[in-house]
Amino acid sequence: MSHFLSRSTRSRRALLAALLPSLTLLSAPSARAQPEAVTVTATRMPTRVSEVVAEVTVLDRAAIERVEGRTLVELLSQQAGLQFSSNGGLGKAASLFIRGLEARHTLLLVDGVRIASATLGTPSLDNLPLEAVERIEIVRGPMSSLYGSGAMGGVIQVFTRRATQGLTANAKVAAGSHDFGQAAGGMGYGDGVFDAAVQVQHTDTRGVSATHTSVPFGSYNPDRDGFRQTGGSLRLGWQPFTDARRADWRLELLALQSKGLTRIDDGPGADARAELENRLTSVSARGRVMPAWHTRFSAADSTDAYDTLSSASPWATLGTIQTRQRQYGWENTVDTPAGTLLALAERLEEVVSRPDAPFAVSERRIDGLALGLNGSAAGHAWQASLRRDRNSQFGGASTGAVGYGYAFSPAWRLGASYGTSFVAPSFNQLYYPGFGNPLLVPEEGKHGELSLRWSVGEHSLRAAYYEHRYRGFITSGPLPANLPEARIEGLTLAYEGRWRALDVTASYDHTDPRNATAGHANEGKLLPRRAQDVLRLGADWRAGAWSAGATLAGASHRFDDAANTTRLGGYANLDLRAEWAIDRTLSLGVKLNNLGGKAYETALGYPQPGREGFVTLRYAMR
Repeated sequence: MSHFLSRSTRSRRALLAALLPSLTLLSAPSARAQPEAVTVTATRMPTRVSEVVAEVTVLDRAAIERVEGRTLVELLSQQAGLQFSSNGGLGKAASLFIRGLEARHTLLLVDGVRIASATLGTPSLDNLPLEAVERIEIVRGPMSSLYGSGAMGGVIQVFTRRATQGLTANAKVAAGSHDFGQAAGGMGYGDGVFDAAVQVQHTDTRGVSATHTSVPFGSYNPDRDGFRQTGGSLRLGWQPFTDARRADWRLELLALQSKGLTRIDDGPGADARAELENRLTSVSARGRVMPAWHTRFSAADSTDAYDTLSSASPWATLGTIQTRQRQYGWENTVDTPAGTLLALAERLEEVVSRPDAPFAVSERRIDGLALGLNGSAAGHAWQASLRRDRNSQFGGASTGAVGYGYAFSPAWRLGASYGTSFVAPSFNQLYYPGFGNPLLVPEEGKHGELSLRWSVGEHSLRAAYYEHRYRGFITSGPLPANLPEARIEGLTLAYEGRWRALDVTASYDHTDPRNATAGHANEGKLLPRRAQDVLRLGADWRAGAWSAGATLAGASHRFDDAANTTRLGGYANLDLRAEWAIDRTLSLGVKLNNLGGKAYETALGYPQPGREGFVTLRYAMR
């Protein structure tokens, strides 16, 4: 493992340089984690975050509501170790980078169901209705040994709203800059046997121009590029047995749908626009077979569709590019003296389609078997997992991971982990006419991490050093190829604490992602669109019916291209927010994003929104 945790001289110099005052600033409201928050994503079984070796963040509903006007990727990038690039604001294509890895190395789950474009090979982050979301779990590090392809960098799992006991209801109206308007509402009911929750949302904004004159390929068009979205979720649950031996059996049905109309720029002369659609349905049954044995069966169907309605580009094809995924699973957890044992079997079926000529291959199947172990005793915690996948295109792949944590005092805990991972090429990378390369093979990664945690009362500090080495890295652009090696080293420092009525968060990331292929024209160059240094600060204060908060953060420069010839400058953001609880059910909030009106971009020629203001009225029946 020492091979993967050795720090290069260049990285040490970069770390020292990161402390210089030239560090610039970016936006980052971060949620204060609950000490005993529970995650189900890190080990695929309920585990207290304090016992997980991996770095995990749980964002609750309050954290989601604090980012009014921001996109899902912006919310995620406000957490330690995550960055984003975007082709504009709401509803525009965006990429999320976990610890410097590629966008295609992140797996997105909605209540355990994959939501992704198999043509692009990236998660569907641009069109999920945030008002339907109850909480989000972020797990950093290789997760292929539990989830298979696509989880090289980590997993983002979104959980939709679920009913609680009794009758509940919520509503929201919001208005803001660029003719932004949003209305949402939902109801829930639970009586211990049956529960139901429904949530709906509609958003409309005229936006600003998605491009400016520096955008490549002549795509600039000075018109306004808005976004309109309608979406919602439904969750039904039934616990059919009332006797104590079988009371924890539960049947569940989940449905989510979101349709959006986004306007984009791909040249003058036409109002380019596209319709986005994401939908999923899933059914599951889980319960206790024996006192120490729990099981879960699930079946799900999800769709990601992008329908180009009009375009100014002579290379664009009108029509729908679609991914449909069917997912079947059987998970079992058994309590043993060594910890909780996980055994699972899964099948994933992917079918893609495009307008005009079809792909040379338009479907694939992946069958997976995995074992996992999660346990703790007397200050020690351990996790291990092993998985075998059989891909109908690429054959078999085996991945594994081990993690160990030791609390050598009540306040201090040391952790170490090592894992392997793989990611299969997307259908576009393989078969898109005039673009793809059918000779591509999957990327394979090796990952190591060392961490140190300190926690006393309401204060906690975590330091993590990580290194990723992966071979077969797939280049971007036309005719992609597998590079022999890419390497990423990084350091994260994160603090959370409470000082009387004030919650404080701070994090610093140094990431060094580079092409490590000897003799390649871009050897030693930074991978595109990732800043090496990011600093985030946040504070939230509450007194009686009033609350207020501010977030300040910063990112150094980045490069837009693999050759590092096109530099994107660092930028600063300051967000302010305040809320007044009119009574126990009604609250009024105001939000100012990018208070300084900083002009910046995370992708060449695609400016991010400037200063924006929002007013929100919320109702929650309690």
